Amino acid sequence: MVKLNKIYTKTGDKGKTSLVSGKRVSKDNIRIRAYGTIDELNSILGVVKHHVSKKLIKIVSEIQNDLFDLGADLATPISKSPKFPPLRITENQVKRLETAIDKFNKPLSSLNSFVLPGGSISAAYLHNARTVTRRAETLIVELNNKEKINVFSMTYVNRLSDLFFVLSRVENANGKKDVLWKPGQNT
Repeated sequence: MVKLNKIYTKTGDKGKTSLVSGKRVSKDNIRIRAYGTIDELNSILGVVKHHVSKKLIKIVSEIQNDLFDLGADLATPISKSPKFPPLRITENQVKRLETAIDKFNKPLSSLNSFVLPGGSISAAYLHNARTVTRRAETLIVELNNKEKINVFSMTYVNRLSDLFFVLSRVENANGKKDVLWKPGQNT
């Protein structure tokens, strides 16, 4: 368990930070940017929880906890001989997202166009979460292109953006209040 007694340590004052392994890296390192974006996403979900319907609060809270797991996963490089078992996103966490997508998507009508972010305030915030998730995903993929990472971390964020899209439609009266894109409308 994490114990925080002192909030500032002064160890990052020169642009370096420590990974879980203890290795010091630049704060602009792709790994740091990836889990920093996951942290940003988690903050957005703190706002989301104040606006979504009660039926979504549990799933959003579960995701917030998962995002701390994901941050820990990304902050821990894969090692052949770790000092302790690292916390990693699991296949079960991915499957939980897939189950939620299927459950919440089932009552929604099919789409004939893309959905513009908005409709309700909660849907707009969920779209914001979706796009930050997509940005995090690109950073995680970039990290994976440089060094091996847990494959379930990439799968998790990919499913998560899909779930946020579905949940935004749920918040828009199960899609009835979705605002659809009208190609070329303003040309």
